[in-house]
Amino acid sequence: MIYVNWIILVVYVVVVIATAIAVMMDNRQPAKTLAWLLVLIFLPVVGVIIYFFFGQNTRRERFIEKQSLDRIGKRSMLVYVEQRNLHVPTEHLHLVRMFSHAGWALPFKNNEVEIFTDGYQYFPALLRSISQAREHIHIDVYIFEDDALGHLIADALIERALAGVEVRVIYDSVGCWGVPASFFERMRDAGVDVHAFMPVKFPAFTSKVNYRNHRKLTIIDGRVGFIGGMNIAVRYVKGSKRQPWFDTHLMVRGGAVYGIQAAFLADWYFVDRTLINDRRYYPEISGIDNDCLAQVVTSNPTSPFPEIMHGYVRILLEARHYVYLMTPYYLPTEQVLMAMRACALSGVDVRLMIPMHVDAKVVEWASRSYVMQSAADGVKIYMYDKGFNHSKVLICDDHLCSCGSANVDFRSFEHNFESNIFIYDRDVTLRMKQVFLNYQAQSVPLEQLKDLEHRPFFSRLWESFVRLFSPLL
Repeated sequence: MIYVNWIILVVYVVVVIATAIAVMMDNRQPAKTLAWLLVLIFLPVVGVIIYFFFGQNTRRERFIEKQSLDRIGKRSMLVYVEQRNLHVPTEHLHLVRMFSHAGWALPFKNNEVEIFTDGYQYFPALLRSISQAREHIHIDVYIFEDDALGHLIADALIERALAGVEVRVIYDSVGCWGVPASFFERMRDAGVDVHAFMPVKFPAFTSKVNYRNHRKLTIIDGRVGFIGGMNIAVRYVKGSKRQPWFDTHLMVRGGAVYGIQAAFLADWYFVDRTLINDRRYYPEISGIDNDCLAQVVTSNPTSPFPEIMHGYVRILLEARHYVYLMTPYYLPTEQVLMAMRACALSGVDVRLMIPMHVDAKVVEWASRSYVMQSAADGVKIYMYDKGFNHSKVLICDDHLCSCGSANVDFRSFEHNFESNIFIYDRDVTLRMKQVFLNYQAQSVPLEQLKDLEHRPFFSRLWESFVRLFSPLL
């Protein structure tokens, strides 16, 4: 019997060593490599299992086609796009070019934008647009919940499908783990074309569980688009665990809807293997004539250039007066953390707003040391305590803002399929700035939270330890 124990031990040691070598040979960022090595060392057996499901860098081998699929969708859009007298603001010319060259994110003028900050504003507008659809409805969402609101949206989609409207829905398999299959089957039976993004089922777990579609996109007839941070769930109306949920979502009319449409159709090819590039999905935009310029920027784990993250870095380094950031989860990559430090130290007014408490305790622990570090660097921290603020927003210098699905964390920047819209327009930016200032008025500045600044030694030690795993959260 003792020989069996030794054999098991030797096999396990060999597996751990082989896994550690695989981690190092992957040539990831040193912080992420060290984090995985710590998992393997401090979590015997469990660490190897976690690595198998969440750590394997299979995106290059299995999902490399996704990068070309994004380009397929965006190239098909080029056939129908013709913009005359396109003016790109000089102060953002390099940022616009970077997005255009790196991810085929074309800039579009002639846009109208409406801002929603809670479900009471967003969902009536969404339902109204769905009811007015005559050609097609496309929805790409991380969570499509089996609750009262989810059924209301599903019923509206079914009604349009029965009326002859093309309805396509993509939901994320992991985001909708708790949603019964019957919820989506009811829509399929009524003619709604529904697909799960990278289905992951137990016990057939694979490393695909680590790469999720976190986008929240809706396109109605190619003329109206919705993009932002809200899933389809009643928590945005009734709250969750006795606290209200807030988020920021945009309704866009105009040229930028082409970009939202292209992002959806690239994802649709990925889940359905059907390339949709007919002219009618990119209808001619009329009735809007202004200089509101926008780019829909997508990022995904197959890309060698994390577009949204590098966009944030460039904005921070080029800011002259202020940068305001809202994110529910603050686990910044080294590039973003250093850019925020450089921006604040150069005298720019950098403000970061995060919730007082988040819905994942381990993320809150890991985030705290980053928060305190950024505060020491001169970033003004505001803790929102009137509910859970799920917004992902950036505002800069009164003429640039961004809203979308990407959090300021490793997962959004490096693992998830994300989408943000970057808007170069003074009017929209000032309205978004006012949204931030309204939230700020309901927030508590970090310096007033003496308990956080004077936490016990062992609390700070625990937070620093958990921070080591932040690249994996």
